[in-house]
Amino acid sequence: MEANTRTRSLSARWLFVAAVTGAIALAGCGQQESGTRPAFAESAPQQPAAGGAYLAYEHSVNIELDVAEIPAHLQAAQTACQHGTYGACEVLEVSQRGGDYPGAYLTVRIVPDGVGPMIESASKGGEIGSRNTRAEDLAQAVRDNETLRERLRKERERLLEFQQRRDLSVADMIALSQQLAQVDAQTETAVQEAAQHQRRIDTQKLTLSFQPPDGQSSNDEIRRALRDFRATLAMGTAWTIRAVAFMIPLLLVIGVLWWGIRRLRRRKAVR
Repeated sequence: MEANTRTRSLSARWLFVAAVTGAIALAGCGQQESGTRPAFAESAPQQPAAGGAYLAYEHSVNIELDVAEIPAHLQAAQTACQHGTYGACEVLEVSQRGGDYPGAYLTVRIVPDGVGPMIESASKGGEIGSRNTRAEDLAQAVRDNETLRERLRKERERLLEFQQRRDLSVADMIALSQQLAQVDAQTETAVQEAAQHQRRIDTQKLTLSFQPPDGQSSNDEIRRALRDFRATLAMGTAWTIRAVAFMIPLLLVIGVLWWGIRRLRRRKAVR
């Protein structure tokens, strides 16, 4: 008897939540079909770039410099970004390597007006070997995010309306609270995604790669080859000795087989 009562209580609770969810979905669909413009409570609508498009730009520039000048140029570009010399700027990644293959690169996110001056300053005393610019259209992603946030806002409003009813049981209140927590978590994620979209639209990603010229790289290869001559000679000699040692048993086996075959042929010839 007690088990049946508990089962009925659980069934009623989930039927209530299902009814609330269905009512919210129908209300949201009805308002969308009516053509009303979304109004966000969580954050303001996302704004397009100056050109009216939701584009996220990324620039990649290869700058050729003498090896000795690479560290100074890297430090100067990093300092300029950190101090906001060419506008709001954020350093995303810095990397530098030495040894046989020296080079460095710096990745920043900067306002559009600062891209040109940043490249010009970083390439002083060197040459721009290559430059690439690509743009990603975020219009569809922005629209999908706005639609999601509006749906979640309406769903939260309906849940709050149902929560104000006085005929709800404790189990119904718990179920509604859980549903509200899920909606709030989804809303927070959507708002963060919208902020990231807006950040990519308002600023541009710039990667500066500092490399020595091709001619200097070739000269470095020759110097490295001369420097490693003795080590290379020793390694080649060692491999040759190993190869000879490996071939000796094989040659002995081949010699024995050849001698055996010739002996069999002689016996057949005598018979």
